[in-house]
Amino acid sequence: MIEVRAKLLRGHVFLSGEFIECIISFSHPVTPSHKVSQSHTDVFECLAWASAQIHCQCFTDTKILKDKGVNKHSPIALADTSLGTLTGENAKLVFSTKPKILFCDLRLCPGQTKTFVYKEKIPTDSPPSYRGQLVKYSYKIVIGTQKVNCPVKLTRLHIRVLPLPETVLSEGGAFCNETIEELTPTNPFLEIRHREKPIDLALQSLQNITARRNPNFYMISNTWGRVARFCLFKPAYKLGEDIIGTFDFTVATVSCMQVSVSLQCEEETIIRNTEQSKQIRIITFSKYHEVCFGYKYTQLVLPIPLHVTPAFGTDLVTLKWRLHFEFVTSTSKGLNAPVLDDNYWRAPSEVPIETMVWSLPIRLYSTAPIHVAQSIQGNGDQKLIIR
Repeated sequence: MIEVRAKLLRGHVFLSGEFIECIISFSHPVTPSHKVSQSHTDVFECLAWASAQIHCQCFTDTKILKDKGVNKHSPIALADTSLGTLTGENAKLVFSTKPKILFCDLRLCPGQTKTFVYKEKIPTDSPPSYRGQLVKYSYKIVIGTQKVNCPVKLTRLHIRVLPLPETVLSEGGAFCNETIEELTPTNPFLEIRHREKPIDLALQSLQNITARRNPNFYMISNTWGRVARFCLFKPAYKLGEDIIGTFDFTVATVSCMQVSVSLQCEEETIIRNTEQSKQIRIITFSKYHEVCFGYKYTQLVLPIPLHVTPAFGTDLVTLKWRLHFEFVTSTSKGLNAPVLDDNYWRAPSEVPIETMVWSLPIRLYSTAPIHVAQSIQGNGDQKLIIR
């Protein structure tokens, strides 16, 4: 019996362009049968080979897949490799990395363990992990091994990949040529300055983009007049942040009874050569609601969940984020707001109302993978028993 254990060194969440490091150990545990007298050959367990690679699969409607080919990152077909996986009619291979051979002809005696490190880079322009209503992208590390004269055994580690937009890479200069040597004279008495990793530079650029305060003011009006003045302090956010804004009703000429704000993503797929050329799904996450009649000011605090996927686009699907507003207004002339000096205020039994909607696009970016991994449970450790 051989026990195969795979463990990720740093959580199960990664950024596009980041290196994945996985520790894979093969051990031959001691069993009571080893105490019985056996020949030298029977004591050893032999594995012919073991390899690992990363798979990214896309699951969606067959109508969408019919017109879409395999991504340019897929030089290998899963069915032609030893690490093949099942794909149905609604599944497609987006890309797979080249299999890396961990070893060939490994012999383990009872109690012996051999450990190998699998290191692979996620392509920079690969799609992120995403579980939508129309499209799903799924990543996994597939580890395969085979005993002599036995079928191939597979174990899989599911991982999550966060997108890293081109704007972040360009502003941070993350993927510049690292082979250029510094032209400044070297001084043996100075402390050696370590060059920052590309992913660290990209995260620093991401922090700079989402930390910029750039207040934008919007005058919200309908056919009857001004409803409110809304201020959004910045247009770019990252996962786990709070969206903060303020409503100013002192400029209103129309009474606002209540306001609702929802964080929504717009999932859009394009189908060519069909009557229905586009499919759109709106998915709502966190929501803010407040009855604001009589208010002069109020504020909006809307949390961004860590489990959602930031904005991205592929040849198959485009994901955008927005704030969706719903204002309930009234033009009733007999509607007076309560005054603080009144002992009590009697609300009218009936109020004619109108509802208006408005959507404001926002930019949503990734955050540090360790923050997502700490808040969302993932299985970064897998075990396989080969008998």
